[in-house]
Amino acid sequence: MTVELSPKAAEIVAHTRSLLVSGGYNSFSYADLAERVSITKASIHHHFPSKAVLVQRVVSLYREEARNGLAGLVQKIDNPVAELNAYADYWAGCIRSGEHPFCICAMLATEMPTIPEEVAIEVRGHFHDLGAWLASVLKRGVAAGQFHLPGSPAASARAFMAVVHGAMLVARAVDDPKAFAAVVQPAIVKLTQPA
Repeated sequence: MTVELSPKAAEIVAHTRSLLVSGGYNSFSYADLAERVSITKASIHHHFPSKAVLVQRVVSLYREEARNGLAGLVQKIDNPVAELNAYADYWAGCIRSGEHPFCICAMLATEMPTIPEEVAIEVRGHFHDLGAWLASVLKRGVAAGQFHLPGSPAASARAFMAVVHGAMLVARAVDDPKAFAAVVQPAIVKLTQPA
């Protein structure tokens, strides 16, 4: 169960999430955050004693949001191909709007050698959660005759994760939100075609 954040702590978390999306763990300090939130560094320390504690909390909340969103897709749609497309469409919309144009865990994964272990644990947990969800979708799709996988559902889930996160990177690198769908949609189609 998640402990409720005070309004100021929630604002700190929101700004931290934005900073993580744009540049990762090592791209900002409490001084940068204090300026954005219009409070002192000491006030941030009151809510979150260290940057590691703060980012761990942000990623923990992100993981909870992702788990709930993915579970919601299954409950609302209950069709593996449509669920995979809805997942891709979610990210395509985030990239188009610029609201959350990159997965914070993908960004943090690029910094794994330098981030605190408590943050790394949350990042690995996110990829485990996402991989398990994708594998379950692919497994149900195989059973329904919708997907034709080149390997196990777990291996195919990892490959699809790599496509999705790579497509985020491509869209950012070429500054073209449409590049995301141009990479991901053919990958979904390929999963539906017999080998």
